[in-house]
Amino acid sequence: MRRECILEVRNLKKYFPIREGFRRKVAGYVRAVDDVSFAVREGETLGLVGESGCGKTTIGMCILRGLQPTAGEILFKKRDGEIVHLEKLGENELRELRKDIQLIFQDPYSSLNPRMTIREIIGEPLLVHGVARGKELRDSVEELMLKVGLRPEYMNRYPHAFSGGQRQRIGIARALALNPRLVVCDEPVSSLDVSIQAQILNLLKDLQEESQLTYIFISHDLGVVQHISDRVAVMYVGRIVELADTGELFANPRHPYTEALLSAVPKLDPKAASRRILLKGEVADASNPPPGCYFHPRCRYAEDICRRKTPVLEDIYGGDGAKKHYAACHFAQQLNLKGIEAIA
Repeated sequence: MRRECILEVRNLKKYFPIREGFRRKVAGYVRAVDDVSFAVREGETLGLVGESGCGKTTIGMCILRGLQPTAGEILFKKRDGEIVHLEKLGENELRELRKDIQLIFQDPYSSLNPRMTIREIIGEPLLVHGVARGKELRDSVEELMLKVGLRPEYMNRYPHAFSGGQRQRIGIARALALNPRLVVCDEPVSSLDVSIQAQILNLLKDLQEESQLTYIFISHDLGVVQHISDRVAVMYVGRIVELADTGELFANPRHPYTEALLSAVPKLDPKAASRRILLKGEVADASNPPPGCYFHPRCRYAEDICRRKTPVLEDIYGGDGAKKHYAACHFAQQLNLKGIEAIA
């Protein structure tokens, strides 16, 4: 694991069994995450994007150990510099690491207990881990509410008294209560109005700069990902098909699936709608993926090799210099794909 990395995922797999019949015998597996590797640097935001069901949230849940990985390694650097394997830790060891790895939920409505006050919701992590009690707990909740832009005098109200944007701020305050180092943001703005989305994104960026946070930002909205991410990983049917710095990926995509996603980003020019790339067919079945490249049945550039051989995620620049751009496509260096700047 490289020194500047806070998290490294190696060959991660998560398969869910398909059971059939009265005896519930295993008839197959859904390959929700299929041999995924990436690293996250301290203080950066890595965006995970792709269509619904591609495995983004499953990766986040495996990192948080809400799900036990089927195979692979998840390496995390603790505050003292020690590297631990998250996939091997027991409950007692994980409990201590919960302080360093937190989650911001997608739905600000169902993720807050309607029977608890805001003070109880935000203060719960501090109580559970024995960090604060009494007046110290109240002071900590006040500080957290101010940090996320909420008025402390509202701490005795219940979630139903707040708007969607305010509820998400409460969720963010709860996630930050234990001063974590890594935060998994699972589509934190997808259920919010567009104007509120911008406020929450700006808040997350400000908090990151203030507290030196590291984010894994999961989303299906490329516009949101472009605004907040330093690097972007594009997923398709459980696999990463492209990974690069945000500016590089948006301007110079090297995988046909990324090109298609970028063409769907809304643009101010009404004529741009006709340039959208419409993918044929359906998303591959994760329980019975096609041979070779999983994307080849929908790819307009597919050749015979795409149907026979699985492409490897590799640096198209050959590892020379600081510039890195990974793509899992047999023709990544030959194709002239359109980026978002070229399409706009």
